[in-house]
Amino acid sequence: METYIREYLDHLKVERGLAANTIESYGRDLSQFHIYLVQETLDWQCLDRQQIRLYLDRLRAQGKTGATVSRCLSSIRSFFRFLYHEGSIPVDPAAALDAPKVQKRLPKVLNLHEIEKFLIVTSDLSPIALRDRAMFEVLYATGIRVSELVTLKVTDVNLEVGLLKCYGKGDKERMVPLGSVAITALKIYLASGRSKLQRSSSVQSLFLNHHGRQLTRQGLWKLFKNHAKKTNIQVNVTPHTMRHSFATHLLENGADLRAVQEMLGHADISTTQIYTHVTKTRLREVYDKAHPRA
Repeated sequence: METYIREYLDHLKVERGLAANTIESYGRDLSQFHIYLVQETLDWQCLDRQQIRLYLDRLRAQGKTGATVSRCLSSIRSFFRFLYHEGSIPVDPAAALDAPKVQKRLPKVLNLHEIEKFLIVTSDLSPIALRDRAMFEVLYATGIRVSELVTLKVTDVNLEVGLLKCYGKGDKERMVPLGSVAITALKIYLASGRSKLQRSSSVQSLFLNHHGRQLTRQGLWKLFKNHAKKTNIQVNVTPHTMRHSFATHLLENGADLRAVQEMLGHADISTTQIYTHVTKTRLREVYDKAHPRA
């Protein structure tokens, strides 16, 4: 089974062009499923629907969330569909399995006051401080993902036109507008920060760590955690919080849903529509607080 898992992951990379993080997630789910089959001495080529259901039940018993169980089932279904189409198994045991219903949680967003507090400008002019300020401004100005931010190159940003080029899931290219504040922060960082962090001209990454190399996703998450503590915001702020806030604030101010979908890089507009629920919820909160007969 391990051989077929590797072939399947290669298929996801080469033929479907999925992102590395997505492929890693599929591989992790399938490896755990394989370990379970070995422990239970089950033949992966002769599985039936009930045996897969028992595995999902075990995940629930281990305290896995509905979203995690649903994702694991998606990985298993996709894998067996691949095996069936390749002729490696006579019957697809996961074909008729329905994914468990997952309650959609509204994404956490910061209000404008919290955003201003998080993006507050300090008097620190060190290269690291200039970099962090530029990164935070870019994340809120564009709503791009963490993986998209850390892989940005200097040439991906056109400050004269005010556009940023990034590569989303499936390596799909898109252009996102940059606001004036983010442009100013980037200009200052490029002039006085990045040049001092850069150790080699061969490194083209826009945001560098203190070693002069490309900043990692883990490094960015750590920066956010530390900065959120300093600002004392009573919300668990992550890089993705900025993405949610970006989309919500655009829609609250009359942006077209299709335009927001394009800027976020969502393949399906139904993914973007979650933010319309956020805006309705916040409108309800404002009404309840402000209307005398609410």
